[in-house]
Amino acid sequence: MTDPEGFPGAADAPVPRILGNTDSLAASAPGSAGALWRLAEPGRQLDANLIRVPPLGSIDTHAEPDLDVLLLVVTGDGTLGAADGPHPVEPGSLVWLPHGSVRNVIAGESGLTYVTVHRRRPGMQIQGRPRP
Repeated sequence: MTDPEGFPGAADAPVPRILGNTDSLAASAPGSAGALWRLAEPGRQLDANLIRVPPLGSIDTHAEPDLDVLLLVVTGDGTLGAADGPHPVEPGSLVWLPHGSVRNVIAGESGLTYVTVHRRRPGMQIQGRPRP
């Protein structure tokens, strides 16, 4: 089936959507920190977040044991700490964080805003007690 726009099968397929603009989102709450935006669309296979770290703030050393994460710096600068040493990051830096990698983030003097994207975590499920 072809819809009027010439896209085969498009009548029944999900459509791409513009969700926002990272520059506008980052500028919308200049003094805030943490998650400024989260992907929350139903049926998604990805999780994504826009994270702000305040000037000279940090994200403690941690590892994600199960998921690879892609990180894209939007504004500001800082340092990605890793086992092989510190790595400076700035707007446009695209970083792959393989699952199991140990890292931390330290924002520069103007703070740091970045997008993370990874496979969606399965929702928590309540399981019944095993029967004897």
